[in-house]
Amino acid sequence: MSHQAISISIIGIFLVLALYLGIRASKGKKMSLEEWSVGGRGFGTVFIFLLMAGELYTVNALMGISGWAFGRGGAAFYNITMLNFIIGYWLLPKIWKYGKEHNLISQSDFFIKKYNSPALGIFVAVVGFISMIPYLIIQLKGLGLIISEASYGAISPTAAIWIGVIAVTVYVMISGIHGSAWTAVIKDILIVVVVVFLGLYLPIHYYGGIGDMFRAVENAKPGFLGLEDKGYSTSWYVSSLILLSFGYYMWPHGFIATYSGKNARSIRKNTLMLPLYMLFTLFVLFIGTSAVLQVDGVSNNDIAIFAIVKQTFSPWVVGLLGAAGLLTAIVPGSMLLMTTASLIANNVVKALRPRTDDRTVMNLARWLVPVVAAVALIFTFNSGSAILLLMLSGYGFVSQLTPAVVTSFMKRNPLNKYGVFAGVTVGVLIVAYINLIGATMGTFFPAAPSWFQDLNVGIVALLANIVVSLIVSAATRSLSASRPSAAAERAAVKGA
Repeated sequence: MSHQAISISIIGIFLVLALYLGIRASKGKKMSLEEWSVGGRGFGTVFIFLLMAGELYTVNALMGISGWAFGRGGAAFYNITMLNFIIGYWLLPKIWKYGKEHNLISQSDFFIKKYNSPALGIFVAVVGFISMIPYLIIQLKGLGLIISEASYGAISPTAAIWIGVIAVTVYVMISGIHGSAWTAVIKDILIVVVVVFLGLYLPIHYYGGIGDMFRAVENAKPGFLGLEDKGYSTSWYVSSLILLSFGYYMWPHGFIATYSGKNARSIRKNTLMLPLYMLFTLFVLFIGTSAVLQVDGVSNNDIAIFAIVKQTFSPWVVGLLGAAGLLTAIVPGSMLLMTTASLIANNVVKALRPRTDDRTVMNLARWLVPVVAAVALIFTFNSGSAILLLMLSGYGFVSQLTPAVVTSFMKRNPLNKYGVFAGVTVGVLIVAYINLIGATMGTFFPAAPSWFQDLNVGIVALLANIVVSLIVSAATRSLSASRPSAAAERAAVKGA
């Protein structure tokens, strides 16, 4: 068999297996919207762990991080120092408990209930949709690159994307979150085996060991493994770390994964286990770093991992890497499709037409999956940003929801719905505008110190969001107090 045939066969086997497990996951289950989107709130620690871990090992982890280690050096190491697990230990059980008490099935439901505002729920759904589009693009762009590279160019990126999207759309429509959970099982087993092997073998093969590899790279490229003095500097590193740590659990599909837990204990145990899984990111960094002195002429840093694996191993290993990469794209991709469709059906359409029954909402959510997939395809084929930069853009949007979620669990919430509306709007507009024109803080403040110019735009937007939220909430507090709640209005009408 040719190199192409061997690699394609391995990838095809795992694609069929993922599709089979995804479809079979619905067997014996009556698919209500709650069952389809949050698994009937019956997932234990293992499945919760796999779904949350799917957020760590996406295409960004495999190709984006290795690509940055190859092209940017030390800047890529912010991925292993995130603080989100500490935040999650405190925050996620509270979100689960509140979701259980009020039968919530989406992130928008949380805002509607906490802030007593259906309009805010629609707004949050729109923000979630905007945030998830770059995330979906990451998975689809990565899927195309992975299959094209792993097939030695026999399958084009466009064809690979279409194949992956069709497979994911089918099993998401049928099984919902159950399909994502079962597909995550084989994804995690394969990715851990492949990444750990490559992360250990490549440094030893080319340099004699991991320490020797770093010494060789530093000797050949002094300062490459550190942070830049300007650009991807210390202030960029720290601000990006804070932004990603606070924004990690604000992704709408992360909220849904939290709701699916069986109890608060399973959620808390998951936050204790995930840091161990995060250590596997180190092996991805080792792979990217090992390619620095061994790979030349790579047009796109994101494919550096395939460049070094193809020049080192037989097509059997290349095929396994391709299969692992395929699964890192379709597992989070399936969660994103399902969550986006649920948000639109349940928190936009039903909010605008409250008399829509649950069965109709369920069917609408299912049929919105291919629609959302089509929208993502359009953006995917018309975007050119590097994978990790797209990821940071999405985090910039979704992290704007953090203040409203965190303060909602305070005994006295300093924010009200008007403040949340205003603050999130300001934050999202800042991120959108700066990303749209491709600017940095230095563009607007050329005379500012370099540390300020290098700040991640998302963290600046988040600070502006907090300030505006507090000011508007304080200014409208009397308005909120004087206006009766929706529940009180309904009770008054019923009594009359």
